[in-house]
Amino acid sequence: MSSWLLRGVVMSIVHIVARILLGVVVISAPLSSPLGRWLAILAVVLVAIVWGGLDGIKDARAHDDPDEYTDLTVRWLKAAVFAAFVSCLVCWILGTFWLNGIGQASFWIDMTAGLSFITLLIYVPAFFGATLGRFFVRRDQRKAEQKLEDAKTTELATA
Repeated sequence: MSSWLLRGVVMSIVHIVARILLGVVVISAPLSSPLGRWLAILAVVLVAIVWGGLDGIKDARAHDDPDEYTDLTVRWLKAAVFAAFVSCLVCWILGTFWLNGIGQASFWIDMTAGLSFITLLIYVPAFFGATLGRFFVRRDQRKAEQKLEDAKTTELATA
């Protein structure tokens, strides 16, 4: 399974579960629906940030030179588009035939506006997480290089 496909499948499952839980909250406690919406969005965003961050850390540790980094941009863009398409389609089907309150619009609006929103909701945080992960690894590598250089300088000065 391609790495982007795995990310897309998992992120679509996360989004589908978030929308189903949001539908349950909207039906059972309508006054809590704004909080439920924010929590559903936050859940999807946090999963994307953490997974993107882990990708960035793994990639930065695998390559010493930033010019050799893997292109995580396309990987996460493919995953986000796939996850958005699958989750919008599944949620539209669920909302139309089985679950009320899931908050679906008409098919074409869900497949255009919903797909665009979910794509950005996954892609932007994942790319932000990858950037942070790479930044932290590079910072640690520079600190280690500086300590090594300082140790060599101290060793030369005492000799």
